Amino acid sequence: MNDSAERFPADDGRPVLVVVRGPSGAGKSSTAARLRAAYGRGVAVVGQDVLRREVLRERDVPGGANIALIGLVARHALDHGFHTVVEGILDADRYGAMLTDLVAGHCGRSFLYYLDVGFEETVRRHAGRPLAAEVSPCQMAGWYRAHDLLPGGLERVVGEDSTLEETVQRILDDTGLAPPGRTPRR
Repeated sequence: MNDSAERFPADDGRPVLVVVRGPSGAGKSSTAARLRAAYGRGVAVVGQDVLRREVLRERDVPGGANIALIGLVARHALDHGFHTVVEGILDADRYGAMLTDLVAGHCGRSFLYYLDVGFEETVRRHAGRPLAAEVSPCQMAGWYRAHDLLPGGLERVVGEDSTLEETVQRILDDTGLAPPGRTPRR
């Protein structure tokens, strides 16, 4: 990570990059939505599923067009002053180089999180989502990669025992992305 052990407020004039990765059903999209809701205007959410499945209607394949598009959209948002949350499964083999380049090219602070949730728990969480009617646990099993961390220790691991609220608060505290007018808890 390109942040120091010391915490700095997000209002240092530069946008903050947050990456939230993990298996299907881990809570990535919910975390990103709650971060945006907590902060308000000024946070861009770059969702892998939105760009890959909805914009491009592309399968998740090595070298897919969505990989560069995710990086391009995130860079554009950062370059225009938006704090940016990139979220998705973003498996390390296919997306690792793009994410590493995104962090290396960002002049502000970057915070990467991996939601480390076991398969059984992802299936339990998935059952309550609208997507459960379209995606079976068998399909999820084909996508699941346990502990799919990026090389180099770039990510902070969030275990499955962390609630959605705790995860969001941790990221708000780590990044300094407290809602405007409020300082993060320390």
